[in-house]
Amino acid sequence: MNWPAKPRGDAHSVPQVPSKPGPAAPVASPRNVRISNGLKDFLWVLSDVKRGRLLDLGPVWQSTVGFFIERGFRVSTEDLLRSWRDFLSNIEEELRAAPVGRENGEMNPSVLADRFLEGALIYPPESFHAVLAWDIFDYLEVELMQRVVNRLYELLRPGGAVLAIFHSRPADRFHRYRIVEAQSIELLPAPPLAQHQRIFQNRELLDLFGQFRSSKSFVGRDQLREGLFLK
Repeated sequence: MNWPAKPRGDAHSVPQVPSKPGPAAPVASPRNVRISNGLKDFLWVLSDVKRGRLLDLGPVWQSTVGFFIERGFRVSTEDLLRSWRDFLSNIEEELRAAPVGRENGEMNPSVLADRFLEGALIYPPESFHAVLAWDIFDYLEVELMQRVVNRLYELLRPGGAVLAIFHSRPADRFHRYRIVEAQSIELLPAPPLAQHQRIFQNRELLDLFGQFRSSKSFVGRDQLREGLFLK
C-alpha cells in the first residue's frame, strides 16, 4: 500500500504548544510521555477536516477529549477492551448459572465475537473521520480482531484514518494512553483488562488492514510502533 501524496506545508504543520515563562512546577512523579510521529501524521491527515467526528477506543481522558474539541471535533469514546472483558465475564456467569448439560456453543470464539459486536461499536456507517485504536489489536482474540477492523472500516468516512499502536515484544505491563500535546502521548500503567495475544509481523498487519487504501508505520525505540491506516 502506498502512502497518498498530500502536499505538506506550513498551513498543514502540526502546531507546537509554546512553553510559558516562569518557574517550573515541581514534578510529583515522572510521566511516561513518548514523542509520537504517528500522532503527528494523524493530525496532518485530519488538518482539512471541518467539524469532524472522532472515535476513541480507550477510556475517557479529559486531556484527549479537550485536545480534539479545541480542534473542532466531536468525540465519542468506547472503551472496547473493558467492554470485551465485561462481556466475557457475563458469559461465564451465564454458563455457571445454566442447567447441567446445556450445550456450550455460546463459548465458540466466532459466536462470542459476533454476539459481542451486536452491542458494541453500534454507529451508522461512515460516522467518523478518525479512530484512535491504541493497542487493542494486540489484546483482542483473533476471531474478534478482524471483525473489529471490518466494523471500523464501515464506520469511517472515505479518507478517514485509524491510528493504532503495536508492541514489538510482549508487553511488560498493561498501559492506557492519552494525548497530552500535538505530538506527545502519555502511557499510564493500569490493571490489565486482557492478556497480550500477539506480536504482529509486517505482512500480518497489511493483511489485517487490507481493505484500507494506504498505510504507514512508525517504529520507536521503546518497543512500540505506530500504524496509520487510511480508508
